[in-house]
Amino acid sequence: MLHELQIAATKARILILEGVHAAKAGHPGGSLSCVDALTTLYFHEMKVYPLNPDYPDRDRFVLSKGHCAPALYAVLALKGFFPKEDIRLLRSIKGHMSGHPDMVHIKGVDMSTGSLGQGISTAVGMALAAKQLKKDYRTYTILGDGEMDEGQVWEAIMAAAKWKLDNLCAMVDVNGLQIDGRTEDVMPTHPLDRKFEAFNWHVITIDGNDYDEIVDALAEARNTKGKPTVILLKTQKGRGVSFMEKAAEWHGKAPNDKQYELAIAELKAHLAGLEAVYGR
Repeated sequence: MLHELQIAATKARILILEGVHAAKAGHPGGSLSCVDALTTLYFHEMKVYPLNPDYPDRDRFVLSKGHCAPALYAVLALKGFFPKEDIRLLRSIKGHMSGHPDMVHIKGVDMSTGSLGQGISTAVGMALAAKQLKKDYRTYTILGDGEMDEGQVWEAIMAAAKWKLDNLCAMVDVNGLQIDGRTEDVMPTHPLDRKFEAFNWHVITIDGNDYDEIVDALAEARNTKGKPTVILLKTQKGRGVSFMEKAAEWHGKAPNDKQYELAIAELKAHLAGLEAVYGR
């Protein structure tokens, strides 16, 4: 099962690069760092239905760091919500995928996001609604570590603890970089684990690019009762493309033709290696 997640995530990385390159704009760095968690959510953990995307009792997902929409679109395409070829129309007036998630025009998107801090707030509302309606669906959200600068994030975190939203799992993509450089230089938010604990959340810290750890953490979150869970994903920005890894410059920049060819060749070689070992 874990090798299937590896293969799916590598295919998603290829789609991310295809979309951003075709658009000549977008956010590849943070998309590549969080796509392992996203792949695990959609292909292992969440109850979602591509043929019935608005099914009332489905699990919900909110991409709070909405600028990393290419990762969400890639995973949704692989899951079957829409054709994979659509990713090449990212940010195009001819397509249906804008630069940030759009719940009106894109199947499988549960919330339009982009203004940082608002995604986690919406996720809290979704989880609270499930409690009030006595529904058993779960709500998941992914935030960026740069997004933790936002005051609205901490208001939502307080509210989730107050209402004991154990049906809510937040994941923070702790890749250490944001648009202006290192998060510790822009606005230090560490230690995030102790801060979430002080806000009465259950905290799990893992390697966010390790599928075993992601799977185990999601199971632990599902079994935690009486409080919300946060999974701190220690990741690498630009993960999977060697010249993009740990480089803040790839936060919001599309690769040129040569860079794109290098990146795709690297990812396709990795995919071929996985398929040779595990099969297609």
